[in-house]
Amino acid sequence: MLTFNPGWDKNNKPLESFTDIRELQHELQSQGLSLLNEADENTSGPASLMLLDPDGNPILIDQHV
Repeated sequence: MLTFNPGWDKNNKPLESFTDIRELQHELQSQGLSLLNEADENTSGPASLMLLDPDGNPILIDQHV
């Protein structure tokens, strides 16, 4: 599984600015990608989403901040 953590740097420290997972989710869906799990767009802060790449490998986008 490939995992991305928006809002964290390479040392797991919070970044000053980053693209929120809900914005990423909207962009992925607007490009026609299907998500296995979605972030609740009515919330803020920590959330996650999951999708599959073309080879069927899971991709997790897991925002902790």
